[in-house]
Amino acid sequence: MSKNTGDSAPTVLVLGGTGKTGRRLAGLLRERGAHVRAASRSGDVRFDWDDRATWEPALHGAQAAYLVDMQDKPGAWDAELHIRELAKLAVESGVRRLVLLQARVTEPVGGKSLIAGERAVRESGAEWTVLRPNWFNQNFDEGVLLDGVLAGELRLPAGDGREPFVDADDVAAVAAAALLEEGHAGETYELSGPRALSLAEAAQEITKATGREIRYVAVGHEEYVEELVGYDVPADYARFVADLVGQIRDEKNAAPTDTVRRVLGREPRDFTEFAARAAAAGAWNV
Repeated sequence: MSKNTGDSAPTVLVLGGTGKTGRRLAGLLRERGAHVRAASRSGDVRFDWDDRATWEPALHGAQAAYLVDMQDKPGAWDAELHIRELAKLAVESGVRRLVLLQARVTEPVGGKSLIAGERAVRESGAEWTVLRPNWFNQNFDEGVLLDGVLAGELRLPAGDGREPFVDADDVAAVAAAALLEEGHAGETYELSGPRALSLAEAAQEITKATGREIRYVAVGHEEYVEELVGYDVPADYARFVADLVGQIRDEKNAAPTDTVRRVLGREPRDFTEFAARAAAAGAWNV
């Protein structure tokens, strides 16, 4: 890919440029010589799904774009409509390659389809790649599970189900390959870590890394929804999170994939390594 100006380095728009995968991806792209437009609602490059006046300026001059939707926010949001309209504008603006981050979940979660935007990207006219990762390792140190780890107790409706947690660094590395390299167009990549762990086993790994006991407590689905609502979490979002955790309980996506190894030529980061690094960085200091 090349810029129209004659510069051999492409310009890549990264939505969610301050998020778990976006900020990692932006760094990797810069290391590989790309010009990066890391976009967010409050960044130097503004992009807001709810403010269409920000869409065209963010896309200006980009040859490739990394798309992250807002399925995980409270309230209704039409992912397919928004992504279709953005993808159309992107192609009209000269974007030739789209990489879409979705989730390794093929049935509705909290009433939402987490792969709703895929058809829009496939039909956009651009080269496309879809990424479907399992739960991120970083949910334990940056995301929805952090408060539980800090409190020493993970209360979740995951039963004894297992999940091959994937590292956000690996997802970002696959995204960088899809954005900058040939050979990934038309692929849907399911991304996982090397092995499936139960929440109890994940808690044990964090316990070993921190030297502080972290317990997993299995709770009922409705009980968990009620607990979240009791913490002033919107009811629809509480249901969304509970249903997403329920995917682990029901082992909907428990089988590890070899995609990270096939794309990157190396093994994905193991949860033990993630926990050791996060602990060393002080992520769980209390």
